[in-house]
Amino acid sequence: MSKTIEIVVTPTGQTQVQTKGFTGSECRQASEFIEKALGKRTQEQLTAEFHQQAGQQQSHQQRH
Repeated sequence: MSKTIEIVVTPTGQTQVQTKGFTGSECRQASEFIEKALGKRTQEQLTAEFHQQAGQQQSHQQRH
């Protein structure tokens, strides 16, 4: 899976940053500059990918 950062801006001006394809805390590192530019974080929802270790993701990708 490729690594992507998706930014959604609603009509009311709320923003949502969603990372895909990152494992562990690398998603936070990758999106940090975007979050700083957007302002204060009001909510965070961690995905299953966050709880995976980088080695687990790599071996999973190699099997496919």
